[in-house]
Amino acid sequence: MESKVYGQQSSLTHEEILRYSRHLLMPEVGLEGQQRLKESSALIIGAGGLGSPVAMYLAAAGVGRLGLVDYDVVDYTNLQRQIIHGSANLGERKVESARARLSDLNPAIEVEIYDVPFTSENALSIAADYDLLIDGTDNFPTRYLVNDVCVMTGKPNVYGSIFRFEGQLSVFWSEHGPCYRCLFPEPPPPGLIPSCAEGGVFGVLPGTIGTLQATEALKILLGIGSPLLGKLLLYDALDMSFQVVQLKKNPACKVCSPKPEITELIDYEAFCGVPGHDRIEDQLPAEWEIEAEELAERISNGESIKLIDVREPHELRISALPGATLIPLGLLAAEMHELDSAQEIVLFCKSGSRSARALELLAGAGFRKLKNLHGGINAWAQQVDPTLPIY
Repeated sequence: MESKVYGQQSSLTHEEILRYSRHLLMPEVGLEGQQRLKESSALIIGAGGLGSPVAMYLAAAGVGRLGLVDYDVVDYTNLQRQIIHGSANLGERKVESARARLSDLNPAIEVEIYDVPFTSENALSIAADYDLLIDGTDNFPTRYLVNDVCVMTGKPNVYGSIFRFEGQLSVFWSEHGPCYRCLFPEPPPPGLIPSCAEGGVFGVLPGTIGTLQATEALKILLGIGSPLLGKLLLYDALDMSFQVVQLKKNPACKVCSPKPEITELIDYEAFCGVPGHDRIEDQLPAEWEIEAEELAERISNGESIKLIDVREPHELRISALPGATLIPLGLLAAEMHELDSAQEIVLFCKSGSRSARALELLAGAGFRKLKNLHGGINAWAQQVDPTLPIY
């Protein structure tokens, strides 16, 4: 691969020479390479688990301009893995919290923030002035969007994903190898793969994958080494194993082939069949939902209601509702014949997402007396029983 051609190089100050001295001692980086980094830019989509180590290491390395895209706020559940934020940042916008940390880490760099969802309407304009994009997202609509933006603009896409104890990493750059769509032409069926909020993630896992993403980004910006083009790295933290799978460019790819079918950004939420921006409340019509306080009142009035908990067994040790029947979502299809369709059923999980899918499954099988506990058992803990923990 040819090294990137840069414009007029900036001189490093004495302070920068001291700061980056361990880079300057390496012939693969040296003074010229550090000047390249100073003139480079990277857009990081997501200031969470993956975005935290990526942003911090790129800032520390001296990448001159970083862009951060995120529209969320910092909460307690983030602090287990999103190390760019701290307890003092709870309730702050993530991009503001991250920018403050990065500016403290390296005041010499520029940090642009975009406190908005990354969508088909704004993605091209946001990405336009950056050398590469780093995918730190946790949903399929945004992953396909990031990929298509990179293909259409000719930019590298440093991809990472995490779930529980496993991570994936690759560099998708259509001018030099396959793109994300070559590997995954179609998204998985909605609900097949749970999110980290539903299935959990080992706290150090995004640190491992995010640091590797930062490594690949720096190699590309410096024009050194061999990026993971045409390769997918698979990491298992439990086994401490790394595997590399060879990837091939799909000659019929809908976006990166010589005659692409997709030439402009599309509706990625419709394409994937799932929301890209955590709108759990939009997944079911209001008539299928029941609020925690209403459910508690109806139970106290002696109404006959079947409570079904679709979480996993180990979650019962965190919190539980008395009298509820545990049927994990993955077993519901096999066990639904044991349920009485004439009885009113209220389904719940941690936050209402898995139980929404359970309701759709039962409704499709002919059940009609169904409700989903809006907000899940966490909402019950907030509105009805504060002795229960929120997780």
